[in-house]
Amino acid sequence: MFFIDVQGTLITDLDKTPIAGAIGFIERLNRKNIKYAIVTNNTKEPSHKFIKYLKNLGFSFDEKNYIDPLMVLSTILKTREIKAYGLPSFIETLQEMGYETDSKNPEAILISVKKDYTSSEFAEMIDFVLNGTEIFGMHKTSIYAKDGKRYPGVGAILEMISFATGKNYKIIGKPSPIFYEKAKNIVGANKFEDITMVSDDWIGDLIGAGDLGMKKILVLSGKIKKRDEVLNSGSNQPDRIINSVQELLL
Repeated sequence: MFFIDVQGTLITDLDKTPIAGAIGFIERLNRKNIKYAIVTNNTKEPSHKFIKYLKNLGFSFDEKNYIDPLMVLSTILKTREIKAYGLPSFIETLQEMGYETDSKNPEAILISVKKDYTSSEFAEMIDFVLNGTEIFGMHKTSIYAKDGKRYPGVGAILEMISFATGKNYKIIGKPSPIFYEKAKNIVGANKFEDITMVSDDWIGDLIGAGDLGMKKILVLSGKIKKRDEVLNSGSNQPDRIINSVQELLL
């Protein structure tokens, strides 16, 4: 059984087209009746639109095999009075889902990806949190790859705000145990040890997957470019490092 990341694993960070071998990998899983879940950190557009985008690229999968943070948001974030940070498309998606923006006294701040966060935005986040607002991250991505550059991901921003305020945060998507548990239900696994997670994000996806007992395959087709960028030592290492999912076809 597999959990399969999308950006950097199935599609490129550069132009969001399929990585070599990615479509064939999904087709092979389908052909061999191997259970899998596509577990993405998509927050830029509604889930159904991103599913349609992937299918238009040529990926053949049942919609029931797909999960992203927007699909579990209401399970973890109970309030609708929020201040959201991220791309305009993310803000628009939240509004379509019924979330209301409160820029003065939100019950929660919700952080997603954006390459051009400003110091003023970080200062606003800090003030909100010090005044009692809860912190939520749509996921815990370590690095945000965009335009050939690598920016601090949501996980890095969450750690910064947490360090600045002394307050803890909650995660909606990967590597939240709640998110992974829902994905486990998709594949019908009894235990996480039966699942292999494939991703380009060692810190944001795979370490958390490994903590739950999953096997970990790191692909170098996304945000991590070289083996020596995985700095963890000892037993906390990927079970396998490959250049891309195309190697899983061999």
